[in-house]
Amino acid sequence: MQLLFIDACVRGEASRTHRLAQVFITAYQKQWPAHTVTTLTLTKEDLQPHTPAGLEKRDALLRQGRLDDAMFRFAHQFAAADKIVIAAPYWDLTFPALLKTYIERVCVDPVTFHYTDVGIDQLCKAEKLLYITTAGGIIEPYNLGFAYVEGLCDYFFGIPQRHFASAEGLDIVGANVESILGETQAELEALARTF
Repeated sequence: MQLLFIDACVRGEASRTHRLAQVFITAYQKQWPAHTVTTLTLTKEDLQPHTPAGLEKRDALLRQGRLDDAMFRFAHQFAAADKIVIAAPYWDLTFPALLKTYIERVCVDPVTFHYTDVGIDQLCKAEKLLYITTAGGIIEPYNLGFAYVEGLCDYFFGIPQRHFASAEGLDIVGANVESILGETQAELEALARTF
């Protein structure tokens, strides 16, 4: 069983979202020691937004059927994972741009999905996805980052089970930050036992 952990925490270990994700990953590895966890730290990858030249290269590779090119490695890794965890702070109603850039590299026809004459074949192996975030304020009703990921799971990837975990209101004056984080940590530790 292969779990792919996508770390989109731009602040690294200083990130509160990263802290929560580490709690989950530690609990998961304790519960499922035979499972493999692969961590993809997006800040350590050379992820650049698509450019006209880059898209031309990608399209040429796809026309030639060269799906083994390194350009498609993120898509292959994502499609092959049995479970996926995304950790991304709540920025500007969604998530850091780095995650969107990564998603654009993952959405590859015919690796993670495939257009057919009757619709879309969803090609990802994963049955479960967990999205972890933290926010200075309150997220609802603008949970646009998770809503976007859910839309991708429904439309392109075919990942049926999605879970959302958040610690919110962390920057509100008077908030008990450690208490809020502690409650979410407990939820994540419990989820790790069944994820």
